[in-house]
Amino acid sequence: MPKFETVRRVAHTAEDMFALVADVEKYPEFVPMCEALSVRTRKERDGVTLLVADMTVGYKALRETFTSQVTLKPADAAIDVRYVDGPFRFLKNEWRFEPAGEGACEIHFFIEYEFKSRMLGAVMGAMFDRAFRMFSEAFERRADVIYGVSA
Repeated sequence: MPKFETVRRVAHTAEDMFALVADVEKYPEFVPMCEALSVRTRKERDGVTLLVADMTVGYKALRETFTSQVTLKPADAAIDVRYVDGPFRFLKNEWRFEPAGEGACEIHFFIEYEFKSRMLGAVMGAMFDRAFRMFSEAFERRADVIYGVSA
């Protein structure tokens, strides 16, 4: 199963980066290959927010939409994404945000996935792998725009 994991230190607080990643409706503005994202449901309980969202990703003539469940846990500085429906057999995505000194944090990003179709996996797999490697950078650039660049 393809997977990608990285830890990236950024010049923004863990709280700011959590808020940025949690704002899923804005993903089409800056996330690689994300063409659309809509939240179906949003429920809050005991400081945890549970979203069900549809995301459309595309590259050239290829388009796929999938549904995932997103759990936002601000007290734990964690975001967990689980697959619900679409072209994958399996999808798991985790974000962790750890303070790393004044005004900085480390972003821990993990994703593991497998397409249902081997052919789709062969066609989309390389593009997804490249896009996932660019995710951390895309979020860091977005944070620089939203929160400013530290000196």
